[in-house]
Amino acid sequence: MLEHNLKNAKILVVDDLQSNIDVLKGLLEIEGYTNIECLLDSRKVSDFVKTYDPDLILLDLMMPHMSGYEVMEKLKDDRAKSLNPNKFLPILVLTADITTEAKHKALKGGAKDFLSKPFDLIEVSYRIRNLLETQYLYQQLKSKNIALEEKVVEFLKIMDDWYK
Repeated sequence: MLEHNLKNAKILVVDDLQSNIDVLKGLLEIEGYTNIECLLDSRKVSDFVKTYDPDLILLDLMMPHMSGYEVMEKLKDDRAKSLNPNKFLPILVLTADITTEAKHKALKGGAKDFLSKPFDLIEVSYRIRNLLETQYLYQQLKSKNIALEEKVVEFLKIMDDWYK
């Protein structure tokens, strides 16, 4: 069940270089992921995320028009304005910028993980799986909490009726 859910997860790849997208998409397909979308233009990410609702974003930092940092900031603003501000959306940053400052800024800006290019495809695969497992478990926990809250409300109504 978990494996099936992970392989059907919605993954969005955002990079301004087609060659990077081809490598990542190829890796994901080889690993058996079936729901992959790609964007070359970082300015389209915010609107695309609203309709596609990805489970994971693979994001480059250094892109024209809108950097990965700006994309993360925009996504954070969008979530704050949405009906679901606490949605867990893991972002794996993949960048050629190997500086400590870039790593710290990306992680502070909302990235859940960070890898430098050129990257080890096996490591990328493991990190994708780990983030998707975390996202899946977060959603399961959220569902269980909602169900528990409903049971508590139902119980309180029963108790209230009993005391009347």
